[in-house]
Amino acid sequence: MERIDAHQHFWRYHPVKDAWITDDMAVIQRDFMPADLKTVYDTHGISGCVAVQAGQSEEETLFLLRLADEYPFIKGVVGWVDLQDERVEERLAFFSRYPKLKGFRHIVQGEEDPRFLLRPAFLAGIEALGRFGYTYDILVKPHQLDAVLEFVDGFPRQRFVIDHLAKPYIKARVHEPWATQMAVLAQYPNVCCKLSGMVTEADWNTWKPADFSYYIQHVLQSFGPERVMFGSDWPVCLVAADYKAVLSLVEDAVGRFTLAEQALVWHKNATDFYKL
Repeated sequence: MERIDAHQHFWRYHPVKDAWITDDMAVIQRDFMPADLKTVYDTHGISGCVAVQAGQSEEETLFLLRLADEYPFIKGVVGWVDLQDERVEERLAFFSRYPKLKGFRHIVQGEEDPRFLLRPAFLAGIEALGRFGYTYDILVKPHQLDAVLEFVDGFPRQRFVIDHLAKPYIKARVHEPWATQMAVLAQYPNVCCKLSGMVTEADWNTWKPADFSYYIQHVLQSFGPERVMFGSDWPVCLVAADYKAVLSLVEDAVGRFTLAEQALVWHKNATDFYKL
């Protein structure tokens, strides 16, 4: 069965630009480029990926687009643009010349304002995305989910995907109010969710597959296999697990599905959502 990795990153490591990669993440304090990932994909039968921004600059977006032009297995790019800029429509018109650019993301999880998504300038930027047909990846933590609910309610036709299950507190084994909020989000048919970024929310050194069961099953039951997609979060995942371990978590979770349902999670949902 074809498999697409709907969430991974590339970077040329710089200690200032990439200050978020702290010393306890030393294993990823280096360059990670397509040649590195292609070896991993060949080993695990992954046919392609969506490269997602890790830095908040248009330079980052162009960097990923150059890589996508050079490496055909990079099927799509989720970039960054200043969605609060008054000239955002002009910038989106500029980027529309790049067919592999599928959508945008802002690192909202790092914003101090828990209602950042509801700022008028940001909402105007999301409206502009819709006019160009771009997707939007929602990267938040659980304390920001109330704002997410209000946010998505205002854009019934915008394609949204929740990154990393909204980063539930797996290490602390906390379920609520995350579980209730995610179930409400799942009621919006234009919202999908990525099974990604889980191992870094657990105890990096002592996690067990059972630690993720509740969170994975809740997402699968809430969104259904029709609106869930696999993502590795490589290379960030390497601080807690290798690629095989990350893949196994999803394999075990969807193994009870029909083959048609498994195909949705492994490649069809990502292909349809991002128009790969």
